[in-house]
Amino acid sequence: MPMSHDQNFKNLILDYPLQALAFSAPEEAKALPPDVVIRSVREELPKDRLGDRFFELDVPLLAEWPDGRREALLFVVEEQTDPARFSIRKLASYCLAIGEFYDTDRVVPVVIFLRSGASIARQLRMGSDQQCYLDFHYIACVLPEIPVEDHLNSQNIVARLNLVNMRLGKGQRIHAYGHAVRGLMTLESSWERQRKYIDFVEAYGALDEDERRRYRELYVTEDAQMMQWSERLLDQGEQRGVQKGLQQGLQQGLQKGLRQGQLGLLADLLAERFGALDEAVQARLEQADEETLKRWGRNLLSARSMDEVFRTQ
Repeated sequence: MPMSHDQNFKNLILDYPLQALAFSAPEEAKALPPDVVIRSVREELPKDRLGDRFFELDVPLLAEWPDGRREALLFVVEEQTDPARFSIRKLASYCLAIGEFYDTDRVVPVVIFLRSGASIARQLRMGSDQQCYLDFHYIACVLPEIPVEDHLNSQNIVARLNLVNMRLGKGQRIHAYGHAVRGLMTLESSWERQRKYIDFVEAYGALDEDERRRYRELYVTEDAQMMQWSERLLDQGEQRGVQKGLQQGLQQGLQKGLRQGQLGLLADLLAERFGALDEAVQARLEQADEETLKRWGRNLLSARSMDEVFRTQ
């Protein structure tokens, strides 16, 4: 199954919006006061704006100040093999639409590129030879152009998890991977998020066998933690399997018990009404399902013979 860059980065931005902004747009993050609230607003946007593939790759957020001011933060993840296929016109159009929808001119567009390219459009200028009437640009976070050594010990978890996506020199992949795992260990205490983002590091780190062997030699503590995470995940899987089995067994047991109770009651009523039951009748009762037993029970209320009990209509 192909990797879903879209969902991987959406999760990361939604789980850590401030850290994502601080990593990709530090100047904008510095301007935000501590009491600003950032929330996802994807579900609020008109559905007809989300059908295009371009818009499926966005993470729209809204920053709200206590005094009522609003600022839209738009993250777009660009996963094209050829970054030149990125459409700055669509991005500009979307920013205008979001600004109109939320009645604000404060919109910060951030595009995260997983691949670099000299032909990436960074600015859009529209007008005539005499005058520019529209000048649009955005914040480009081109991961493969960011030097990994600048963030190896960052306290920003979004930066640490993306070490494996940054510009790597010869032999640096192992250290990027190790520091990403170490960052996850030290900066995130939630087991659920640790579990989610170790998969992120694994997917983008993609160590080969030799690199993994070297990683285990150099990052003993981190490797041991990964083993603990794996064991815990396996334990949880086993527990869920047991619980599911118990639930299914209990449900099946209850259903079987209810059926046996219905069968026994109907047999007693038939015997009381029409005398001892022969083997053919007993076999017929045993083979009947729950709904059939219910129907026969209703028939018994007005039946004058055994045949009328077993009538189909």
